[in-house]
Amino acid sequence: MLEQCLIEFCAATLASLKSASLFNIRFESQEDAEEQVALWNERLQDKGIRLVILRRTLGDQAKCRALVYVYRKRQLEKVLRNPDVADFLRDYGYEEIYRGIYGEFPGASNGFCEESFADFADGFAEGLAERAISRLRNRVAESSDFPHEIGIFLDYPLGDVQGFIDNEGRNFKCVGCWKVYCDECASLKKFAQYRKCRDVYRRLWQQGRSVLQLTVAA
Repeated sequence: MLEQCLIEFCAATLASLKSASLFNIRFESQEDAEEQVALWNERLQDKGIRLVILRRTLGDQAKCRALVYVYRKRQLEKVLRNPDVADFLRDYGYEEIYRGIYGEFPGASNGFCEESFADFADGFAEGLAERAISRLRNRVAESSDFPHEIGIFLDYPLGDVQGFIDNEGRNFKCVGCWKVYCDECASLKKFAQYRKCRDVYRRLWQQGRSVLQLTVAA
């Protein structure tokens, strides 16, 4: 079941076209959830991919429903190093994931640019993704709804994430993997690319290729 979900919902991430994906899945128990996630983390470690359970709820007969986040660490850290993204995330309580490295907040509002981040890349990147995901997990736990900033963690364009918030989900230009408020043409191309990737991966998996064989190395 988990392997099928990786193909259906995470093909673009497995193919390194997208930094992260998200899906819901039901396990037999909490122990089953932990064991399967640990197993796939071991299998995909050398490919640069990790799985994290953001939320879990117990259902009938102790079955566990989990929200699983699948991400490429290096690609996610590249997203998080964007000073404009840092400024955006500060409004949602992520300021401390950066401050420990710099001693000050490294957002565009403080004069930081992408070159500034590159100067500190080695020390800055260490543990950044893990700290950000830890904060995201706390945010997910605070509400039954998804926190708005989760779009950043799913590789949605910052302008579209901000547009969704400003317009309360209305007045979008088009909708696919996300609601588009900025570059409609580029987004439609992305949506088509992701769909094609999923269809190809699904066909190859059904023909006998494994998730590991279909996953691009980092």
